[in-house]
Amino acid sequence: MKSHTLYDVPVEERPRERLIKYSVESLSLQELLSLIFGRGVKGESVINISQKLISNFSTLDKLSEASVEELKKIKGLGLAKACQLKACFEICRRLTWEKKSNRNKNAIIRSPKDIFLLFKEKITNFHKEYFLVASLDNRNKIINIDTVSIGTLNSSLIHPRETFEAAIKNHAGTIIICHNHPSCELKPSKDDLTITKILVKAGKLLGIEVADHLIICKDGYFSFKEKKLMV
Repeated sequence: MKSHTLYDVPVEERPRERLIKYSVESLSLQELLSLIFGRGVKGESVINISQKLISNFSTLDKLSEASVEELKKIKGLGLAKACQLKACFEICRRLTWEKKSNRNKNAIIRSPKDIFLLFKEKITNFHKEYFLVASLDNRNKIINIDTVSIGTLNSSLIHPRETFEAAIKNHAGTIIICHNHPSCELKPSKDDLTITKILVKAGKLLGIEVADHLIICKDGYFSFKEKKLMV
């Protein structure tokens, strides 16, 4: 049976031409994916590849969370196309976070819950540990949020130099440090406790208070301050 390709579609009905004529919002998900990939492979058209992705992952959310290895299982979707798709979703995530960060600049932090609500959308869906620093002014208003480290969190990787570099650049009077646990386990590890002690001590020397350390998961958070562990 002959595979249906873009060449079988009238020129004016192809995704690129429809985007130009009617705007990107008018395109279906299949058409958007076809545009991202550009072309298919021998025996597998870009239309078929796009439709298989939609059928296999059922929702855009599941598709966005699929790993490169999972994407490569789709016939015709090799490493290059899988990486293209992951890059597109990452750009979307960063854009969403940038807009949210800009809206939340100058937000006043009154409790650990305020930080949890601010950070959870950014890091609770990540499969790696992200270590972030929120810089606050003397009135507890957010100045900026910086990513310090990505990967397994341990006391040898997190250094006061990188942590306080952002705070000094932002002229922060206070910082709140935060990281996620992909396992959704909120109990702090030995390294979490060690890192907190090191950073609190360094902050005292620099005159920048480390007000709290939060471990964040999708359904909740652990505050070192609330548990009286900021010593």
